[in-house]
Amino acid sequence: MGGFAALLKGKCPQCREGNVFKYSGLNLKNFKELNETCPHCKVKFESEPGFFWGAMYFSYAYSVATFIIIGFFFFTLSDDVNLTYYIGTVIAFTLITSPLSFRMSRLLMMYIAAPYRKYRGKQ
Repeated sequence: MGGFAALLKGKCPQCREGNVFKYSGLNLKNFKELNETCPHCKVKFESEPGFFWGAMYFSYAYSVATFIIIGFFFFTLSDDVNLTYYIGTVIAFTLITSPLSFRMSRLLMMYIAAPYRKYRGKQ
């Protein structure tokens, strides 16, 4: 499986076969439950304490992009924009997509910010 496809499917950054998360992203009660190790290759996902604090930067970038993209649509489609509708739309969209943002931020942190993990093919 290619690296980008594995990232989108939430697979292990090392073997690209084991699931990173215990439950589906649609399970809103347990969407953030992370496996401690890969079920397939046994690599430890949290390489050091506080490793996932860096994922907040990816989440922040997602939130800023949301503000900019929604703002672009609001301000280009109309000359008279109600600021309350704009802020409400941004907040609603951010809340609805927060499980996706949470999961993708952690996955990006593992795939990008952990360079010592390299794909070695089938083990």
